[in-house]
Amino acid sequence: MSKAYEEHKKLAPKSVNVSVITVSSSRHEKASQGVAVEDESGSKAVSMIKASGHKIASRKLINDDEEMIKLEVLRSLYDEDADAVILTGGTGLAKRDVTYESIKPLLDKEIVGFGELFRTLSYQKIGSPAYLSRALAGTLSGKLIFCLPGSPNAVELALSLILPELSHMIYLVRL
Repeated sequence: MSKAYEEHKKLAPKSVNVSVITVSSSRHEKASQGVAVEDESGSKAVSMIKASGHKIASRKLINDDEEMIKLEVLRSLYDEDADAVILTGGTGLAKRDVTYESIKPLLDKEIVGFGELFRTLSYQKIGSPAYLSRALAGTLSGKLIFCLPGSPNAVELALSLILPELSHMIYLVRL
């Protein structure tokens, strides 16, 4: 590791506030009808984030709707003071999958390497379906946004990439 990297790691916050948003039309519809729904991916994300020493600013389950996705991300970043937002779901190719389209225009900078590395590692695990993922990461006003596929295995893989560098990334985007 470089000297600068080590210095950044020392200066980075030890813990950051993270909002977890699950994007799912089917789960949101059931939940809005009062039916208890299981959100395995959201639960996995919360568990891994807490285990790495970070805090959960909020956790939400929302519909696959561009305006709702934008609203909830902005609410998380500004009203709930999250340093980062992790979205699970809505990154596929189906018509209803609009997380990518909702978030990409908001970004100040895209962290292109995240999606590339995620798809490479996914390919090693699941083969050619990996390239169908539109996993995305970027910055917005000194904060981070990550869009992950909705499967628990994809969330686990993505967070294994994100969490070791999360504090470092927050330090960098605040410079």
